[in-house]
Amino acid sequence: MKFFKLPDLGEGIPEAEIVQWHVREGETVREDQVIVSMETAKAVVEVPSPCSGVIVRQFGQPGDLIHTGESLVEFEGEDEDTGTVVGSIQESESLESDDDEQFFVGASPSTARIKEMVKPAVAHLTRNFERAPVSYELENGEPLRGVRREMAKAMAKSGREVVSVTLFADADIHSWDENEDLSVRIIQALTIACQQEPALNAWFDEANEQRQLMNEVKIGLAVDSPHGLFVPVMRNTCSLSAQELRTEINALKSGVKQRKLPPEVFQGATISVSNFGALGCGRYATPVVVPPAVAILGVGSVGDQVVPYRGQPAVHKVVSLSLSFDHRAATGGEAARFLKTVVQQLEQKEMNISLQG
Repeated sequence: MKFFKLPDLGEGIPEAEIVQWHVREGETVREDQVIVSMETAKAVVEVPSPCSGVIVRQFGQPGDLIHTGESLVEFEGEDEDTGTVVGSIQESESLESDDDEQFFVGASPSTARIKEMVKPAVAHLTRNFERAPVSYELENGEPLRGVRREMAKAMAKSGREVVSVTLFADADIHSWDENEDLSVRIIQALTIACQQEPALNAWFDEANEQRQLMNEVKIGLAVDSPHGLFVPVMRNTCSLSAQELRTEINALKSGVKQRKLPPEVFQGATISVSNFGALGCGRYATPVVVPPAVAILGVGSVGDQVVPYRGQPAVHKVVSLSLSFDHRAATGGEAARFLKTVVQQLEQKEMNISLQG
């Protein structure tokens, strides 16, 4: 027998969820025939068979999580050197560990009763040292799957690792033409701010306490969908025209909706933007910074506000901004200058600084 182990479906993606089997146990398949659809953190990937043969066993059902390198299907045959069909699986003989036995090495029969009395306390202490999470039983609760599960993990990671601070500002955009594209202007302003204050266009390595300033601006575009939050990455924003930026935004949103974007499209963001105001509610927020990036710009609602204008009160259209950043990697001054640049660029009738390639 030979086993097909789940290959890496993206750069370092550690696991995937079974969405649908396209074959059954006992069925003969040919090489490169799609046998299963797997959902990673960002996309649904069709996995082909690495060889021709008979599928003897499927490891998992729709909804089950398979880690990279774990067996996915078992083929009938003796040859074990076909594509990613490798070796044999190792099954655990017990679901429970007897590690607590180390506390009772050499115990005599006379201490057996003591062992039984102490074991619950040892287990309690072990759980405390491991900081086991509290479990809650929910009525009619459903497990987080796919994108929502990965989002939950990313948010938890951010909460543990990032020292987050948020600055707020408003940009007066009353001078814009009626057909001005807010999303495009935001991307352009963000690109210029990254060029002028590169401390926010960076990655931070917590383990080694290292910061890397990025030469290229790669903007993660937060896209809401029924499946969860996706963040495809826009590249080469400094060299794209306004129309090209709009075309790229539309393509990414369409790709998210159709679940057709490859995993690499969601990797490598150096800074992110979330236009939550487009949903029609919310002026300010505290956007979550997702490591290794160190900043995210939140764009709130656009609406009329009373503002001072040439010494008199006036009603102007204003867009609200929220900039969250990791204070370990950037100073308050750097963040303030960054946000000020974004505001200045937005308040111009047209972009007044050429994007630098």
